[in-house]
Amino acid sequence: MIRGLREIEPYVAGRQPQGKQLIKLNTNENAYGPSPRVAEALADFNSQDLRKYSTLDQEGLCQALGKELEIDPDWIIIGNGSDDILSLAFQAFFNNDLPVLFPDLTYGFYKVWADLYHINYHEIPLNENFQIDTTDYLADNGGIVLANPNAPTGIYKSLEELETILKANPEVVVIVDEAYINFGGQTALPLLKNYPNLFITRTFSKDAALAGLRVGYGIGNPELMAVIKAVKNSVNPYNVNSLSERLATAAVQDWAYYEDTCQKIMATRDWFSEELQALGFEVLPSSANFILTKPVVPTEGLFNYLESKKIYVRYFPKVERIKDYLRISIGSQEEMEKVVMVIQEVLG
Repeated sequence: MIRGLREIEPYVAGRQPQGKQLIKLNTNENAYGPSPRVAEALADFNSQDLRKYSTLDQEGLCQALGKELEIDPDWIIIGNGSDDILSLAFQAFFNNDLPVLFPDLTYGFYKVWADLYHINYHEIPLNENFQIDTTDYLADNGGIVLANPNAPTGIYKSLEELETILKANPEVVVIVDEAYINFGGQTALPLLKNYPNLFITRTFSKDAALAGLRVGYGIGNPELMAVIKAVKNSVNPYNVNSLSERLATAAVQDWAYYEDTCQKIMATRDWFSEELQALGFEVLPSSANFILTKPVVPTEGLFNYLESKKIYVRYFPKVERIKDYLRISIGSQEEMEKVVMVIQEVLG
């Protein structure tokens, strides 16, 4: 037997079905493609540039983000997707014996990273309405991680409640994962100036329709930046490739396009939610580009029937609290109309 091998239960990502004429609604990808400016940047990219290493700090992308978000570019770190940023943040910010707090029903990677990096943690149950209870996060802890809106529920927590948590925890870092913030709710960015313990993470995978590119970023004050950048440079200084940086920058420079597509997705989400409710489904209030719904028919049967029609959604049979629910990403209006038609077939 070989000694020293790590035992860990890995994160299970959503399936990536391949083929034509399928409706893929299982991994919360954007229903609309990248902006025309991204396509232009890709066409103009000189492949000879790939012989050189990428930049160390992605200054051009940070400048573009700083201008768009109206924040100091020095408060931004770029990563290989927001997963990269979150992984670095766990290593950089959670180094004490007290438990890091996050919900029992949230992004599954949080628990995986805590286990991987031997970080003490405590999963706090969401309340009976699948909401994060602010009072649960006022006790002593070693840090806090909250996805807002939360996943897989899609439920948004107000800035007032987030501020209460930040104010009660001045000595630990509070990470707010804003992967879905541009599909509803208010960003926590205005809180940065008053709360040096706040660190925000974001991704280009959802609102910017660049999931295949793998770009994300974190936002925090210079003290936090110094620590997380030191960790990044101790792991992988060249964590973002040149092509990704170039295309992500083009996306930020054409953000009006994405504001329009996000509005389309939100309108379709609200329409789809109303359609399901009219059919008797329970639908949680969502501020994301997906909904979590409890069907009026057996969940597994509906899941299998949808898949037989090449409609792929997310089913969590091993997660007790949502084993009877489906998480359905919001596709185009045409795609979601097709989903409703197929569900109606099941209901007869």
